[in-house]
Amino acid sequence: MSLAQTKPEHELSTGARPIGATTEDSAAANVQQMFDTIAPTYDRANHLLSAGLDRSWWTRTARVFRPVLQRPESVVLDLCCGTGDMTMALYRHRPAAPEAAPILAVDFSHQMLARGAEKFAPHNIIPIEADALHLPIADNSVDLVTSAFGFRNLANYEAGLAELHRILRPGGQIGILDCNQPEGLTGALYNLYFKTILPRLGGLISGTPAAYRYLPASVERFPRPPRMLQLIREAGFTQAHWTSYTLGTAGLYQATKKA
Repeated sequence: MSLAQTKPEHELSTGARPIGATTEDSAAANVQQMFDTIAPTYDRANHLLSAGLDRSWWTRTARVFRPVLQRPESVVLDLCCGTGDMTMALYRHRPAAPEAAPILAVDFSHQMLARGAEKFAPHNIIPIEADALHLPIADNSVDLVTSAFGFRNLANYEAGLAELHRILRPGGQIGILDCNQPEGLTGALYNLYFKTILPRLGGLISGTPAAYRYLPASVERFPRPPRMLQLIREAGFTQAHWTSYTLGTAGLYQATKKA
């Protein structure tokens, strides 16, 4: 058996791989279809399954980037925005000045973005239906890119980071908020809930059990903080660090594009 074959699955992974997906294209299509399907119940399921913690995570993340958000000229992009709760958390820190640049809210799930667009309609937010690995955004044009619980669904993490690096201005920042697999007793209790209880509850709420079986599998496959920080640095970012949220069950990756 080779060394590569003895590595944990999450270290072999370069991106999301739902059951049955063998290529990046099929993985992306599978994820897109899955989110289109669960869009009608997505918000309700998220709030219930996280016991409301998702709101505190979005709020805490937006607060971290308050200095850049408060500059009217800052161009902000919320990637994999889904139904827009992270986008709205960011927007609360934007100035009311008429010259303030709009927030760009990007997702490739039409049904998820349609629900987000309803929240965005009264505000200075532009929904964009696009693939995170092929963004219709100019080089060196964005000051801040955030992504809340969406980055781990990309079919290629390295390509996703490269795309973020491409669109950011020198000195621009990334903030990737996502789930994590904690260790020790916390990890054991987390696994009991996340792998046994959550898929059943999510399936009952959404009527799509497969989507909520994919959720814990996607977290298990996602790189742990040391590996993810390595990927971020290899993509050309500096000042990369991870902040643990709620006993390590989630956390925020921050980094800056070299000035």
